[in-house]
Amino acid sequence: MQKPDYVPILYFNGDKSKADVILVDVVKHFTGDNNDISEWGFAWERSDDTMGQPKKPLLKSWSDFKNLHIPDAFDSTRFIEIDRAREQYGNDRFYIASLVLSGFTIMTFLRGFEETLVDLYVEKENINKLAEAVFSFEENIIRQLPDYDVDAVAFFDDWGTQTNLIVSPEMWRIVFKPLYKKQFDLVHSLGLKVYFHCCGYIYDIIPDLIEIGVDILNLSQPNLFDIKKLGIEFGGKVCFVCPVSYQTTSLSGSKDDIYRDVKMLVDNLGCYDGGLIGYVEEYGSIGLSDENFNNCVNAFLELGRYER
Repeated sequence: MQKPDYVPILYFNGDKSKADVILVDVVKHFTGDNNDISEWGFAWERSDDTMGQPKKPLLKSWSDFKNLHIPDAFDSTRFIEIDRAREQYGNDRFYIASLVLSGFTIMTFLRGFEETLVDLYVEKENINKLAEAVFSFEENIIRQLPDYDVDAVAFFDDWGTQTNLIVSPEMWRIVFKPLYKKQFDLVHSLGLKVYFHCCGYIYDIIPDLIEIGVDILNLSQPNLFDIKKLGIEFGGKVCFVCPVSYQTTSLSGSKDDIYRDVKMLVDNLGCYDGGLIGYVEEYGSIGLSDENFNNCVNAFLELGRYER
């Protein structure tokens, strides 16, 4: 494979005309007059400009499952934005169809976070039914994507706290690893790549994610990891997508701090004939200044040039 000339950049929002990699949503999680209703039926509660949290779970008890509305995966209007993006940005980009929020995350939004964790142990039959509903919905969307000439499918499923997985690695491997493998096998059978986003510290399952087919791994908090170790152990096996860490450097760091972090990413993850995509997001709602946003962009542009 030919070594790239530079580190590509994914603009999550803002001026996507500058992006090499473009995410396009194919699940309608923000509908209604105030973009506060998911097509799954739950409503969003917000105190700022972030996504927010569901106001209340729809499955207050498992007797409610029979009334759960599963969205129509075959609603062709969900793919309109792909065509619009191509018209706006052209065909010379890497297009990723985004499930927006997926898998376990949707399960917790429907059932409740604490309830889902408890049910993994005490309501295994019901939690499996819910997983089947959510993962099958996503698979039906994925099956249609070759008609829209995208390059990859993005899964967004948070598994980490600041220090550990939300569940034990053993539980994750027993319940969720087979579900993901089925999805990722489907994606690859259609000639597409797998993009997997995960917040938090998920080091324990990175080998598993690579084993079952993640091609592009979005670690949104690289400050939680030993970047040198990530490169040594996983470089060349997966392409990393990393921002300048949201919670620390990009918010409170100086320009020099930001450039230092980007250099660490480029030197340790982008040294395997590529292997790194820079991620930038205008995130003023959590305190990211325009100056630091621009510093993040410029750091990737300036430091992400590979020598031939």
